[in-house]
Amino acid sequence: MRAMRILRCLPLIVLALCLSSVAKAAGMTDQDREHLLVHFQMTGQMLAEQARGLSPAQLEYRASPDRWTIRECVSHLAVAEPDYWRELKDAVKAPPDMQSKKSSNTDADIMWYGIDRVVHTKTGGGHEKVDTYKDLGEALAKFQALRATMIDYIKTTNDDLRAHSFGTREPIDSWQWMLEISERHIQQIREIKADPNFPKK
Repeated sequence: MRAMRILRCLPLIVLALCLSSVAKAAGMTDQDREHLLVHFQMTGQMLAEQARGLSPAQLEYRASPDRWTIRECVSHLAVAEPDYWRELKDAVKAPPDMQSKKSSNTDADIMWYGIDRVVHTKTGGGHEKVDTYKDLGEALAKFQALRATMIDYIKTTNDDLRAHSFGTREPIDSWQWMLEISERHIQQIREIKADPNFPKK
């Protein structure tokens, strides 16, 4: 009798396990994963291209006393992104909380923030230090090594980044935060190079 009861319950047990497996594997949508992957691959390549072949004078050109040089932009990314990466991993370890919140920005808002150079915002959060790396190659290698790790994470993770808020400021989800990383400073480098007084060589 006991064996018969177990057999009758077996389909329900299998169904429960299957549903549990689906829930765990849900993670990101294919569209979100592809969008992030393209963004991270593209911005990694863009940074390398923007910094390639520049002379010391070009790397150290400062348009005004309160502006960063190109080397400082890359140094900042090499220092700040490991912190952002740790913060992201902490965010997805926390209980999902975006069901009770609404992101303060749309995905389009986040993308626009990355490319907008009309409004200049000051870097905060302890990431203002830009002289950690005096050598551009060292800073770029540090950035690219972490970028490879993050790309591998994007390709393989089952974390539901949309379900977890990021940071303590106006709420955005963790997927949006990943979309925000680095683009703004790449545009900053382009702005420096477009300055009329930027050295020709």
